[in-house]
Amino acid sequence: MKYKYKFKIKFFLPFLLIVLFAGFLRSDGDIYYRMSKSVDVFGEVFRQAVLNYVDPINPEKFIESGIKGMLNSLDPYTVFYNKDLQKDVEVLTRGRYGGIGATIGLRDDKITIISLMDGYSAQRQGLRIGDMILQIDSVKMGPDNYDLLGANLKGKPGTMVHLTILREGVPDTLRFNLVREEIEIKNVVYADFWPANSNNVFIKLTGFSRTAGDEIKNALEKLGKKKKINSVILDLRGNPGGLLDAAIDVSEKFLPPKSLIVSIIGRDSIKTKKFYSKENPLAGKAKLCVLINGGSASASEIVTGAIQDHDRGVVLGTRSFGKGLVQTVIPLPYDNTMKITTARYYTPSGRCIQKLDYSKKVLDKPVDYVQKKFYTDDHRPVFSAGGILPDTVVRNEKLPEVIGNLLSKGMFFRFASYYYNKNEKKEKLNNLNMNRLFNEFIKYLDENKFNFESEEDKLVKVLKESEIISSNPDLTDKMNRFSKLLSDAQKLEIVKNKSKVLEILKWELAAREEGIRGRVAEMLKDDKQAKTAYNILMSDSVYYEILR
Repeated sequence: MKYKYKFKIKFFLPFLLIVLFAGFLRSDGDIYYRMSKSVDVFGEVFRQAVLNYVDPINPEKFIESGIKGMLNSLDPYTVFYNKDLQKDVEVLTRGRYGGIGATIGLRDDKITIISLMDGYSAQRQGLRIGDMILQIDSVKMGPDNYDLLGANLKGKPGTMVHLTILREGVPDTLRFNLVREEIEIKNVVYADFWPANSNNVFIKLTGFSRTAGDEIKNALEKLGKKKKINSVILDLRGNPGGLLDAAIDVSEKFLPPKSLIVSIIGRDSIKTKKFYSKENPLAGKAKLCVLINGGSASASEIVTGAIQDHDRGVVLGTRSFGKGLVQTVIPLPYDNTMKITTARYYTPSGRCIQKLDYSKKVLDKPVDYVQKKFYTDDHRPVFSAGGILPDTVVRNEKLPEVIGNLLSKGMFFRFASYYYNKNEKKEKLNNLNMNRLFNEFIKYLDENKFNFESEEDKLVKVLKESEIISSNPDLTDKMNRFSKLLSDAQKLEIVKNKSKVLEILKWELAAREEGIRGRVAEMLKDDKQAKTAYNILMSDSVYYEILR
């Protein structure tokens, strides 16, 4: 009887192990089988369409459409880069590229120079903010081929690129022959004592390329040689993020050694990576305030989350963007590349600040994650999901509708370019007659037939097109007169907001004079959030009360 029992156990265990392992093998094998089957179906659909569709199909473009369609079902950060966009991948991964040293974007459907980097060929050879690029070498540029801008403008350092430019206020086109150089993206665009007579340092960080940490280190060391640094305002507003390594490097400049900065967890939650600070912080004893807003994302949120969770400084502003996902860049065959979301990151307290859950969708839109409560080192409550909520919420004043409309249509930007190009004498901003500047701006709006379309204008337009009014000349005449009254009222709104108009014009003209640094310095004069941060840092009782 004893012998039979042992035999049954010996027989049953191998059978059980076979069943268990068969289950695992089938599960693993199942995903590869499903992938193989799906690739076969996809490949056959592609082949049949390319060979049999009624009109000729470009195979490369067609397959790219299929790839983009697949990736669009995931999240907006998982992206395919074809070989024409490899220069953009270099910027993403290396923080360097061969180019002319200009930031370029679409303004009013025109490819326009938004800013110039100090010391590079674009600035040295006379390009200006506001210049519109009509042609690069032999390629005519416009909104339809804007996505090829990088492929045409960037290239091997030392090579030539020829630009045809239209300049505001200049009737003829201009031609520039520029030499491409290796451009190193600058992350710190402003670092100085602010106010000038204080011991408070203001640092504006706009990105997280590989050199971000070193730039902060150099700025703090340089300023520290001038006088003692008692406090720091780190401005991450509008900073969309960048490299994980750079976020860790920046955090180390403020956190004590061995502080947990961030945890990275992929699909396999067993393989959690934790990153700790290893340096002695340069600003370890200085009081700290971090400024954030809805444009602060990714690496900005990693730095802010670490500082907030360790109670290292006060976070001030408005709620951050809420991007808690990590991407990996993967090389693909034939010089293609893929950026794919491979993990989520978690702040030291354990929270993921990701706002949207792309794995769950309602009507093809992602749903919001549910917020959960966590605690900082000193047991202050903080919350996951939906970005980082500041310790002190301070909003900059809401812009009047007319100012927002002028900004959205690029009228401040365009006028500043026109005014700067027209006035060859280049009178310094501090010496300008503000009344004359305002009057010239109003004249410029009239000459360019600026149309401020308010909600009332839209309503009047709908009414004028209605059959009752359009068929009645008397009513049409009355509506036209009403439209004229509205237009006059809107001009009065601009006059009523003269101080704000002049404030924004000074920002733009400062950028023409001294680049991004000049713009930041001018904006700080009327920055409610920065001023509030400074006042908090100057009061020990308020500062430490917030952190308690």
